[in-house]
Amino acid sequence: MNGDSTYNIMFGPDICGPGTKKVHVIFNYKGKNHLINKDIRCKDDEYSHLYTLIVNPDNSYEVKIDNKKVESGSLEDDWDFLPPKRIKDPEAKKPEDWDDREKIPDPDDKKPEDWDKPETIPDPDAKKPDDWDEDMDGEWEPPMVTNPEYKGEWKPKEIDNPAYKGKWIHPEIDNPEYTPDADIYKYDSIGVIGLDLWQVKSGTIFDNFLITDDPKLAEEVGNETWGKTKDAEKKMKESQEEEERKKREDEDKMRREEAKGEDEEEDEKDEEDEEEEEEEEGKEQQLDEEEEEEEDEEGIDSQLKDEL
Repeated sequence: MNGDSTYNIMFGPDICGPGTKKVHVIFNYKGKNHLINKDIRCKDDEYSHLYTLIVNPDNSYEVKIDNKKVESGSLEDDWDFLPPKRIKDPEAKKPEDWDDREKIPDPDDKKPEDWDKPETIPDPDAKKPDDWDEDMDGEWEPPMVTNPEYKGEWKPKEIDNPAYKGKWIHPEIDNPEYTPDADIYKYDSIGVIGLDLWQVKSGTIFDNFLITDDPKLAEEVGNETWGKTKDAEKKMKESQEEEERKKREDEDKMRREEAKGEDEEEDEKDEEDEEEEEEEEGKEQQLDEEEEEEEDEEGIDSQLKDEL
């Protein structure tokens, strides 16, 4: 058995990216695989779910998810197993005098004489620039602006068509190629269960496959298996999420404390730098004062010498 093996029924969820989240119900009929004509959405959360397909001898079907019906109908109506019962009569044609126009232009409606106005007109407020040189720049023309009196293309108003006969419906006839089949649902044998998988993420679990002719038994088995574990599974998931939440909070708290410690170290370093700068400034000021005193003393000595 491989990916190209012929199968009777393909049933189950298909999740592929954000766009595909559906339940496949595919039947092999006379060597051809037929997809359902309806869109059945599957569950796309992280919990396990129970999928059930019921096919009845009257060619009806039912799809259940978690033991709740999500779709049902007729095999013949919801799949293209058989040609349509009725087809359009190829010999029938719409009569040439059939008027299916519900509304027509009013033949008595006339266009007003003052209707036709240009869409744009020269700007009446525009003036030729003082430095316009017609010899160099050519003849001056004002820019065009939207005409406020422009009304667009005139069309006559519409009235009810007195010759209207309604929408022509193509007559149908019985399809000569249609042959009913009361055994669409029937398969001679189902001996193998296969899983058609293509996954890029691990963690999917499959268990409790059951093929039976008793829908009630299938529901009971589902309740005894999936039904007994679903609440515990949800509780476990919530517990994991709570642990992850606490872990994130602890990591955030640790990052904040580390950032706070770095800020305090930065503040201490800034204070030390300020103290060093003040100390340097004090030393420079002291040197300046000593130099001034020396200059004053030299000035006094020089003055005394001059006086002597």
